[in-house]
Amino acid sequence: MPIRIHILLVFGLFFVSCDNDSKIETEISKIDSNFIVERFDKAFLDAEPKDLPKLKAAFPFLFSKHVPDSIWVNRVKDSLQNELLNEVQKTFLDFSETKEGLRGLFKHLKYYDKTFSMPRVITLTNDVDYRNKNIVTDSLVLIALDNYLGSAHMFYQNIPKYLSANMRKSQIISDVAEGYAKKYVFQTERKRLIDEMIYFGKLLYFKDVMIPFESDSEKIGYTETQLKWAEANEVPIWSYFIEKEFLYSTDNKLPNRFIADAPFSKFYLEFDNESPGRLGQYIGWQIVKAYAKNTDEDVMTILHKEPQEIFKKSKFKPKK
Repeated sequence: MPIRIHILLVFGLFFVSCDNDSKIETEISKIDSNFIVERFDKAFLDAEPKDLPKLKAAFPFLFSKHVPDSIWVNRVKDSLQNELLNEVQKTFLDFSETKEGLRGLFKHLKYYDKTFSMPRVITLTNDVDYRNKNIVTDSLVLIALDNYLGSAHMFYQNIPKYLSANMRKSQIISDVAEGYAKKYVFQTERKRLIDEMIYFGKLLYFKDVMIPFESDSEKIGYTETQLKWAEANEVPIWSYFIEKEFLYSTDNKLPNRFIADAPFSKFYLEFDNESPGRLGQYIGWQIVKAYAKNTDEDVMTILHKEPQEIFKKSKFKPKK
């Protein structure tokens, strides 16, 4: 009898939680979210040298005062630049799906941050500077579309495959959400491995809340196979961290092994090549989710909690 009551309570709490989430999403759907996407990339492709003054007036922040007009004139005429811009137009002839994803993100941001105001969204190119795919400020979102042409695109031949794997259109919303997450997240400690794990766990939990319409694999930038591997191996991953006493270690090699972008995580075990990179981020994500579930705190409060408090109160246990 007590087991039956326990099961009923668990199901009851589950349905209450789902009902609350549904109510919140209904409220969010009603939020006004008018914005336009300004295609600087297309305007620059269509421009002639005589159009530069008009472009500079419309997008002054994209034109450095230290770069003479002659450089921009050469870029307008440059065949490689035109090839890059033409490839962008082929891939992003229709931007409506991505715009709707951005709209969903902005609505959630307006709901959870009452000070949030709709940004100016501008698409451009940055010579495939994949370390800076987008820039997010209080008033601007700049998206470099030449970094999202598809993982097998010819422009990415010299980029490591574990990086080019996420250089696709479907990753834009997750990347922009991460740009915002970095603006909101705060913690004083980032010396130990657990600090880094929870920092990146906060970024991923932010995505859970702000872009719930995206898949978990898109949020973390894994394939479905990689995500399933991480989920299936939570116990051995966690046991390894505990046995090696890595969590509180300040060894600066550990973030490179388990946090940074990499083709795989470096346990120095037989299964390394099967593993995805950034498994420290993945486990940090699970810890922050466990903390959120146990405390029922709002996302903005969680983003400012110190790692030790999150870890302690999460009572994290890996899924078996």
